Amino acid sequence: MGQKLWEKNVQVNAEIDRFTVGRDRELDLYLAKHDVLGSMAHITMLESIGLLKPDELKVLLEELKQIYATAEKGEFVIEDGIEDVHSQVELMLTRKLGDVGKRIHSGRSRNDQVLVDLKLFTREQLKQVAEAVETLFRVLIAQSNRYKDILMPGYTHLQIAMPSSFGLWFGAYAESLVDDMLFLQAAYKMCNRNPLGSAAGYGSSFPLDREMTTRLLGFDSMNYNVVYAQMGRGKMERNVAFALASIAGTVSKMAFDACMFSCQNFGFVKLPDECTTGSSIMPHKKNPDVFELTRAKCNKIQSLPQQIMMIMNNLPSGYFRDLQIIKEVFLPAFEELLDCLRMSAYIMERIKVNEHILDDDKYLYMFSVEEVNRLAAEGMPFRDAYKKVGLDIEAGKFTHAKEVHHTHAGSIGNLCNDKIEALMAQVMDGFDFERVAQAEKALLGR
Repeated sequence: MGQKLWEKNVQVNAEIDRFTVGRDRELDLYLAKHDVLGSMAHITMLESIGLLKPDELKVLLEELKQIYATAEKGEFVIEDGIEDVHSQVELMLTRKLGDVGKRIHSGRSRNDQVLVDLKLFTREQLKQVAEAVETLFRVLIAQSNRYKDILMPGYTHLQIAMPSSFGLWFGAYAESLVDDMLFLQAAYKMCNRNPLGSAAGYGSSFPLDREMTTRLLGFDSMNYNVVYAQMGRGKMERNVAFALASIAGTVSKMAFDACMFSCQNFGFVKLPDECTTGSSIMPHKKNPDVFELTRAKCNKIQSLPQQIMMIMNNLPSGYFRDLQIIKEVFLPAFEELLDCLRMSAYIMERIKVNEHILDDDKYLYMFSVEEVNRLAAEGMPFRDAYKKVGLDIEAGKFTHAKEVHHTHAGSIGNLCNDKIEALMAQVMDGFDFERVAQAEKALLGR
């Protein structure tokens, strides 16, 4: 049996150990560099209140920077028999520095240690998600502007309804992402508060300087109440999961549209050949596998808040081991969503649009409302115009030039993409990622 921070003299049965540790050793690799960063801030604070000597702090920080670099390169390993990332870091320090390595845990519990690890990990992942969303957003806005004059059918109940355009279609998903990013920003701000110093959830008799660790780690503020800091475990992950689910919902719907519009019955768009696959027996097939997988993965991500809630929503205050299981569904979700966002940006940038959809007269009747409005604008009562156009359609006499003249804000002729871009820029500025980056660089001495 390996080292456990809590173990005294009695060793745990091997099967019990396997069950309780679960996938922690595997999942803690996600948290390795963040655990080191949290320890660097913590020991810097310990030295300031006299619990570490300056020369001890110096050697500990140097060694922690080495461990951080190892984790950054993906070479950090949790050894057999070592329970978690916290134990592994402490073991590496004591091997190099002796007993001074054991002093980093003063005034701290694994509870607030994992809390701060999860916060640091999550805010970094949220930054990557925000940047990937912004990339997809820019692709969609560019395509909306490029194809703003190309008409396509709009549908209600999957029935041909009214004229739409590729400008509207691409732009709609761009604006949807702006609202999703507001969720993401709220989740980021709730995440970016410092729990370190809450210890096991009830504070410490050491005179910890929590303002200092908050500043060193670039948090906006601390989770002030130590019991609430502990109660934040699970709540933070649930709130973030709702934000990820909101983005996933937009991407899933867009993927469904693209799959449907690319099939032969529609023929509105053509997906990049490299993003489709063939059939083992049907030589003509080009299946939209990338977007189908994107749809499935995004639908899975939309279930993430419910999974987290079912683990944590019936727990009273205080720590419980149930919370460990949240890591299994939460930590890998970011890379899955990032994959979907990157694939979506790739496809939507290369998608080919059919500029002659309306050559087919089966779409003629979608201009019926245009004709009703024209007659009403010329003075005919709306209900009479509606009846006349309806009777013309029934008699097979309806004709239209297949043109539209929409000018109001947000319509085919006035997409307001510049306003939508300004909204996205405002949301992105509100994250203030640079302040966090500067704090982390300063702590690492870079």
